[in-house]
Amino acid sequence: MAVELQSKSAFATAQRRFDAAADVLGLSDNTRRLLREVKRELTVHFPVHHDDGSVRLYTGFRVQHNINRGPAKGGIRYSPDVSLDLVKALAMLMTWKCAVVGIPYGGAKGGVIVDPAALSQHELEHLTRRYATEIALLIGPEKDIPAPDLGTTPQIMAWIMDTVSMHAGHSVTASVTGKPTDVGGSEGRQEAAGRGVTYLTLESLKYLHVSEEPPTVAVQGFGKVGSSAARLLHEAGLRVVGVSDSRGGVYNPKGLDLAALEEHRKFRGGVSGFKKADDVTGEELLELPVTVLVPAATERQVTERNADRIRARLITEAANAAVSPDADAILHEKGVFVVPDILANAGGVIVSYFEWVQDLQAFFWEEEEINTKLHHVITRAFYEVLHASVNKRIDMRNAAYVLAVQRVANATTVRGIYP
Repeated sequence: MAVELQSKSAFATAQRRFDAAADVLGLSDNTRRLLREVKRELTVHFPVHHDDGSVRLYTGFRVQHNINRGPAKGGIRYSPDVSLDLVKALAMLMTWKCAVVGIPYGGAKGGVIVDPAALSQHELEHLTRRYATEIALLIGPEKDIPAPDLGTTPQIMAWIMDTVSMHAGHSVTASVTGKPTDVGGSEGRQEAAGRGVTYLTLESLKYLHVSEEPPTVAVQGFGKVGSSAARLLHEAGLRVVGVSDSRGGVYNPKGLDLAALEEHRKFRGGVSGFKKADDVTGEELLELPVTVLVPAATERQVTERNADRIRARLITEAANAAVSPDADAILHEKGVFVVPDILANAGGVIVSYFEWVQDLQAFFWEEEEINTKLHHVITRAFYEVLHASVNKRIDMRNAAYVLAVQRVANATTVRGIYP
């Protein structure tokens, strides 16, 4: 995966998607120049004391793509595959994601080149606090609000919030989102992305007039987003027949016992070998004969190499950039309905926005109210994108980008260029 991402620039792919939307909109060359590049990119190299007494140097990034519609917003990723190119791409995606669902943020992203599983809890805390200090000149509740991403957790967000607060001399709970509820986190935040995926899958099935009873689902990636989406889709009446993680996958056309599978994963460290299902590879899971495919793992899982073998009628793109541009064209030709990443996985940033608002007001909402508000915001955005798709005769991804880019372009034009 890392090799493929390096050979195909993630940022160039993000720019390609922007260019397609800009062509539909007929954006001026001046506006294209402004929105096609990131605003700021910070690279930091910092030392961390390890438990064995050694000092190791780590590299981290924080990138802001655009802040014309509000403070920057975006997660922090801990992974060996982190690169400046990838972080720039994800920051641009965040700009469009916030714009398409209508929340007043710009896009940002951060990351550290590290395998968090290789660190002790003590080392992880030291790395996090030092990284937070290095990027502190950019982040804050009115400037740039980080959140969890691949390899990071609510505890890591709590350490970042505490570090920012120690520098400020008072608690700054709104400086990050995705925190534990004990320190200003929001109810419903942990499952927000998976819940958003569920809401949009159900709306899409309704729009497509799917007759299968019940519709079947395969979920690639059984992490925070994938596992919650699988459970919530099951609770909504769909049959989850396939699940995979980084080690492999399992398939049972009669449906998986998700509670038993979760216990198996905790004991075995992965889903493979589950007695009530057949083992499949992650690649085979993508090609299962299901109604709905939910890629919830990493980038570039459905590409021009395997798109023609996809048998799902609906893809809800829970992971960022899981479907490549070339695959989009093949899927569209096949009649596969794709709910694109900037819309499909926006549940997390929507509830992050709710968390930020609650922290700023020091007034918190109950989970039922949060889920109701999430449903309203994300389904409204879905039908706005669907309307644009039908009216302009373009696919859902292009329609989502057209709406998002137009909103950011409007803000850019209204604000003007300083000085």
